[in-house]
Amino acid sequence: MHVMDTLKERGFIQQVTHEEDLYRLFDREQVTFYNGFDPTADSLHVGHYIPVMAMAHLQRAGHRPIALVGGGTAMVGDPSGKSDMRKMMTRQIVDHNAACMKKQLSKFLDFGEGKAFVVDNADWLLNLNYVEFLRDIGVHFSVNRMLTAECFKQRLERGLSFLEFNYMLMQSYDFLVLYQKYGCKLQTGGDDQWSNMLYGADLVRRKEQGEAFALTFSLLTNSQGVKMGKTVAGALWLDPAKCSAYDFYQYWRNIDDRDVEKCLALLTFMPMEEVRRLGSYQDEKINEAKRIMAYEITRIIHGDEAAKQAQDAAEALFGGGADVGSIPTSHITCEIFENNRRVIDLLALCGLCKSKGEARRLIAGGGVKIEGEKVADVEQEVDPNRYDARTFTLQKGKKGFHRFVVTED
Repeated sequence: MHVMDTLKERGFIQQVTHEEDLYRLFDREQVTFYNGFDPTADSLHVGHYIPVMAMAHLQRAGHRPIALVGGGTAMVGDPSGKSDMRKMMTRQIVDHNAACMKKQLSKFLDFGEGKAFVVDNADWLLNLNYVEFLRDIGVHFSVNRMLTAECFKQRLERGLSFLEFNYMLMQSYDFLVLYQKYGCKLQTGGDDQWSNMLYGADLVRRKEQGEAFALTFSLLTNSQGVKMGKTVAGALWLDPAKCSAYDFYQYWRNIDDRDVEKCLALLTFMPMEEVRRLGSYQDEKINEAKRIMAYEITRIIHGDEAAKQAQDAAEALFGGGADVGSIPTSHITCEIFENNRRVIDLLALCGLCKSKGEARRLIAGGGVKIEGEKVADVEQEVDPNRYDARTFTLQKGKKGFHRFVVTED
């Protein structure tokens, strides 16, 4: 099957320029393409996962991905989809985040010799001569046309800074540099980047009279059109230090039945025949499809062992009888335990609650249990006469669990 048809069948493709020409380009040669990742955090999150999976499909079809880390553009901030100006970051923070993202991306793409590679647009953006840039690049951009771009419309009502207005030029210039240095002919990205990507492809065609294409992927939304990947604790991060494999697994295990087939198609490499079979399950049987899906997505992100532990932990808590030791666990010293005997302290300590204030509100609402018993008092401590104060499990709501093991030192 043609790689474009593979992407279409799995639900990736949202918009594309010069579609018939792009089909022919894929047939004719190994296509070098790029996808940008602005390092505004020290981890990718599940919103990045669809472009990464699409890049993997394209690479498996024989094409060459460039993962562009936006060390330069992150110093400005992309206004796309933002109602307010992004917080300015220091160069040190950007460099740290870029290094973290490069390491993460290497888990999903083959960065062997002659295959995928990572570049940082700070290498060419930070040393630009501004006057030369305006004369060479700015001359190809119409302000009137730029102001009609979707990424600027909502910001115009609240105030769009000239700093952000430059972002489109910078991203377009990235495409031109990658075309000139690596023969890159295609930019991919989320559909919220469509306006920026159109200008990049247009700039390459104007400056180089070459082939240049833009291809956007669907954003990860549920059946109501709401973005997926948000949890009580915030974004669903791919870094296990920010979101445990257990919490990651549980997120997918608990999605709406109507979203199972879509997520299987976009977020796993399962054959579409199997995706459609699992997606057709109804009523209680759909839980088996969710179990398979949650394991498979967690395995891709966190590895086989972590996925198995997460699944075992979930089944131990919900009737599967697996090893309870797989539940997210904190080992704390006696001293730490004595200084955090209250349940609200422990909830904040392990991260089940973001703050003691949140823990108080949750307990007051009847949403916390210790060893299966509801915590009724916001000042309640772990009582060794009622619970084993060496090993005990806290429960937040129906799905949040954390186990404490108190050690001597």
